[in-house]
Amino acid sequence: MAKVTKNELIALQKRLRTDEAIGKKFGITRQAVHQMRKKFGIESSTAKNKERNKKIVAQYKSGKTGLALADKFGLSISQTYRVINETKGSKKKRR
Repeated sequence: MAKVTKNELIALQKRLRTDEAIGKKFGITRQAVHQMRKKFGIESSTAKNKERNKKIVAQYKSGKTGLALADKFGLSISQTYRVINETKGSKKKRR
């Protein structure tokens, strides 16, 4: 397994974002990176996405544009609209 310190892994996660991207840099699998994160007690960079997604949808409903939200949250426009549309699609019909 790659020799990476906790601080290096945190820095890589901020820069590269995903376990897969970090793994490619070191020639290891994303699962190996996941195991290293767990060993060091580092949360996934996507762990806070639910919270972020709720904010995006709430602000979209209040009138902000997808482009403004993409800029604010550092996402692409397509990612932003995917978040918005997934939330719309996840509502279940009540009987």
